Amino acid sequence: MSTFAKRERLLLADLLETAGPEAPTLCEGWLTRDLAAHVVVRERRPDAAGGLVIKQLGTRLEKAMEEFAAKPYEELIQLIRTGPPRFSPFQLKQIDEASNTIEFYVHAEDVRRAQEDWTPRELDPVFQDALFSRLERTARMMGRSAPTGLVLRRPNGQTAVAHRGTPVVTVTGEPSELLLFLYGRQDRAKVQLDGEEEAIAELHESRQLGI
Repeated sequence: MSTFAKRERLLLADLLETAGPEAPTLCEGWLTRDLAAHVVVRERRPDAAGGLVIKQLGTRLEKAMEEFAAKPYEELIQLIRTGPPRFSPFQLKQIDEASNTIEFYVHAEDVRRAQEDWTPRELDPVFQDALFSRLERTARMMGRSAPTGLVLRRPNGQTAVAHRGTPVVTVTGEPSELLLFLYGRQDRAKVQLDGEEEAIAELHESRQLGI
């Protein structure tokens, strides 16, 4: 049985291949070629991928991105499909699931939802539960810079606190949509926001959420 991370990896590769190298994405400033290069660098150049979180490595990351983006697009897609190199920690199922399920889901939606005719995917309940479990573990880290209190709620009533504070805005939606909202894709996430009008406007317009 394939893992969620593997399933989302293959879907992302298919979406990137179908879209072609010059299609838009929801990642500001990135076309599909840039997004593909990002995925490959993250898995195959750990010395440079650290630049995603460590500013001092930013130059190295930028150079690695340029090098991979210059490769034939078909090669990038194949590298995504085949996965990380043999001795990468991402080869371990637990690490792959923990690190890549959300990564590949969000980036697949970055490709899908940048198109004018996109529609939400129908996700099975087991996957939604898995996404919410990961959301619970990352919500406070991802929501730490929210300008208001922030509570994430599933339609079934389950909640996760992303940021403590007042006034509080409650964001309701399926876990897949809550993740997109929390990861900075507010404009494309199918969610409902409840709270004071000014707080909702401030949160919805914020670009401090996500990475």
